[in-house]
Amino acid sequence: MSDFIKNILTNSKTIAMIGVSSLKKKEDPKMIKRKPSTIVMKYMQDFGYKVIPVNPSAVGEVIHGETVVANIEDISIPIDIVDVFRPSKEIPAIANQAVKIGTKVLWLQYGIQNEEAEQIVSKANILYVANRCIKQEYQKLFEKSNPVFPALIKR
Repeated sequence: MSDFIKNILTNSKTIAMIGVSSLKKKEDPKMIKRKPSTIVMKYMQDFGYKVIPVNPSAVGEVIHGETVVANIEDISIPIDIVDVFRPSKEIPAIANQAVKIGTKVLWLQYGIQNEEAEQIVSKANILYVANRCIKQEYQKLFEKSNPVFPALIKR
């Protein structure tokens, strides 16, 4: 599995990150730095990936220098990885969108997996990774570190 993931991360440059957290009204702006999705987004940017945040309730906001779009079909550049921070039940619809835009990989973060979605993307020759943190996998493979709580590590 590590060669499979290393190959994905080595040959990918753009990530559409679905479910990147935005600030809620009356929320302390410092809180956005503690949300797992924004931590992962910033980390991957720090290592050279272009990460486009996708969140229909935050369209137009700017998170880590990138403007939030409503869905992956609104992205005008080719996307290598669709990385998802959404509940498992929403994944088949996201898988269909991933097929439509012709991404190479559907990546589901910790706790997320869906057999129907796996079948959808597999039929389209899109790679499927489930229940894994893209940040932690990068750390293990390229930084040779293995933090217990990767989203809590400050950079």
